[in-house]
Amino acid sequence: MAGDVLPMEIISEIFSRLHPQSLLRFRSTSESLKSIIDSHNFTNLHLRNSDNFNLILRHNTNLYQLHFPNLTTAAIPLNHPLFYTNRIALFGSCNGLLCISSNNEIAFWNPNTRKHRIIPHLLIPFPQSDINIHFALTIHGFGFDPFSSDYKLIRISWFVDLHNRTFDSYVRLFTSKTNSWKVLPNIEYALCHVNTMGVFVENSSSLHWKMTRRYDKFQPLLIVAFNLTLEVFNEVPFPHEIGGGEEVTNSASFEIDVAVLGGCLCLTVNHHTKIDIWVMKEYGCRDSWCKLFTLMESCFVLPLKSLSPLGYSSDGKKVLLDLNHKKLVWYDLKSEQFSYVDGIPKFDEAMICVGSLVPPSFPVDNSRKKGNHSSKTKRRIFTPK
Repeated sequence: MAGDVLPMEIISEIFSRLHPQSLLRFRSTSESLKSIIDSHNFTNLHLRNSDNFNLILRHNTNLYQLHFPNLTTAAIPLNHPLFYTNRIALFGSCNGLLCISSNNEIAFWNPNTRKHRIIPHLLIPFPQSDINIHFALTIHGFGFDPFSSDYKLIRISWFVDLHNRTFDSYVRLFTSKTNSWKVLPNIEYALCHVNTMGVFVENSSSLHWKMTRRYDKFQPLLIVAFNLTLEVFNEVPFPHEIGGGEEVTNSASFEIDVAVLGGCLCLTVNHHTKIDIWVMKEYGCRDSWCKLFTLMESCFVLPLKSLSPLGYSSDGKKVLLDLNHKKLVWYDLKSEQFSYVDGIPKFDEAMICVGSLVPPSFPVDNSRKKGNHSSKTKRRIFTPK
């Protein structure tokens, strides 16, 4: 009937399915829409219902955004809020927020709303022990703690004595709610290779890295996780077929790395002639590791130096792969065929970011909509299984 008005709940539900850019335009058309779109409840509803994902590419000082998974539109340059000299770093993506850094400055930033928050600077402490320092390195990990509805950023620094194969570690944790850093106990793990980003798996509330117990090339490899809720480190077991134990003997015959795919912890095992891709379907359960597919190096024109899964296609039949941080490739799980993605700008790093309205200082209810194990569920890159 003329003059009928839809209930506010239905209006909110309809609008929560829209792209953030559309919502930002609509909020300027009326005060009532602005009130709905700007509300805490709507931001949470939109995040739970969001099927809008973007592929973020980084190259030196440049960031680009492409709609995922179609990747058919031109890459959009992003004007990030940090000043920089020669490069920026990506520390992670969660709930539509990117954690970026440049010149010792760190920001939580929503590229859709263009809102950001600068994180208080924290000096790296110099070790008080008698260790002979040959080099130092620092890594970060960014994620969300659903128990406290808090975004957290961890920083781990190492000072390494190569002669004695010893090190000092320093762990600091930033919490968004307190807007401050705190000291955590040192860890007895060493980083295998320099990387800046911990792999965040949403259904575990944990960040992941590949580490060892000492700086020694013959040390066994470990998957080390940091639980953002409990604020403790723990080890994640490898598949039974890889090494047979909780650790994997380091070997020149293969290389291991961790990623996230379809919301699951993912493991890539590079045998140099082939790469096996594993996913942990039930987090923490060793028996749930499943070999998803195997790629033969002979299938690629370029030497296979590194390969990382990024996400599923909308029908769940293909996986997007980052090949050597130079090319994007679709791999068809059924036909086992490859197709290169054309028209992509040069990049050094790629990650998936959900489109959201979440402000950088906004506590959210992270109970994303749960689905079944269909291809639609696979499309929700950050949705718990």
